[in-house]
Amino acid sequence: MGFLDIRNVTKSYGAVEVLHRVDIAVEEGEFLVLVGPSGCGKSTLLNMIAGLEGITSGDIAIKGRVINNVHPSKRNIAMVFQSYALYPNMTVGQNMTFGLEMHGVPKLEREKALAEVSKLLQIDHLLDRKPGQLSGGQRQRVAMGRALVRDPDVFLFDEPLSNLDAKLRVDMRTEIKKLHQKLKTTIVYVTHDQIEAMTLSTRIAVMNKGYVQQLGTPKEIYDTPSNLFVATFMGSPAMNIIPAKVAMVNGVPHAEVMDADGKPCHLRFDQANLADWAGKEILLGIRPEVITDPEGADRASRNIQSLRNRVTVTEPAGSDTFVTMTLSGKDAIARMRADATVAPGQVFDFAVNMEKAVAFDPKTEERIRP
Repeated sequence: MGFLDIRNVTKSYGAVEVLHRVDIAVEEGEFLVLVGPSGCGKSTLLNMIAGLEGITSGDIAIKGRVINNVHPSKRNIAMVFQSYALYPNMTVGQNMTFGLEMHGVPKLEREKALAEVSKLLQIDHLLDRKPGQLSGGQRQRVAMGRALVRDPDVFLFDEPLSNLDAKLRVDMRTEIKKLHQKLKTTIVYVTHDQIEAMTLSTRIAVMNKGYVQQLGTPKEIYDTPSNLFVATFMGSPAMNIIPAKVAMVNGVPHAEVMDADGKPCHLRFDQANLADWAGKEILLGIRPEVITDPEGADRASRNIQSLRNRVTVTEPAGSDTFVTMTLSGKDAIARMRADATVAPGQVFDFAVNMEKAVAFDPKTEERIRP
């Protein structure tokens, strides 16, 4: 049992079920991120935790108490919205303490909470201003402060950074991470941005079409995606998915792929059970950083395989150079060091860390597990 338990929860609108049997146990102090494309059900699930949407079946409980039919104001939950939802006619201080005032918290307690939280968020000099006088980042801090002063059991964030520009979004991401590390609060955070999900979370629930596709740590989600959707949704650039065949070479399973000229290349697998797939088609999943130049290869790896192929495109990106080649008729991206000497049209000896390779069943799109 977790601090926040989502047990076999479904949501239907008429005959259409939009959330399908969601089971997630969130521990106290955990930062859970719900991530997925628009329409996947993540905001609906967040609204059900908040009490803004009804539950069709299943239970949601906080600290062992089922809250299905508990009014939102009685759930001891604080929510930070995408739109900030600040009262324009109130000062920053009034916005932050309004909820406490409505709950009958004495004035001295309200003022103490306001002083502590505004100092923590570095907005104590803005308390007498109106929201219209603030920048987007400042308004976001006020919205967070309004949640923090209540000291709730669970914080809910609904895409809180999506209205900010790129640089401010990165800065605020860092601030939220620092805040969580300092306060050890329990947070459920919704975003469609997989970089936000990877950098902020202690665990991620990847959602698509109302289903939780995978629940795990950022490392688990990134290194061992449970299916093709997770593999291609998480990561930038996305994981390379290459049609391949399992070939046995000296009794060891290899991925047989075709180079730019249609010649077969063999890459030795670490996964011994792929011998059961000998002669069968698979989809080979390789992250861009797993393909590099020999000098940049992971020296700790026990399985670096050489792949000779022609370079199609090079894209210098400051700290990295992205190199595109063709494998089995598909574009594959390699991530190299900034000073890697490689040019379009060149035949190059790539180094592939096959310890990090994963294989998928092309029919079910599920990962073939060791």
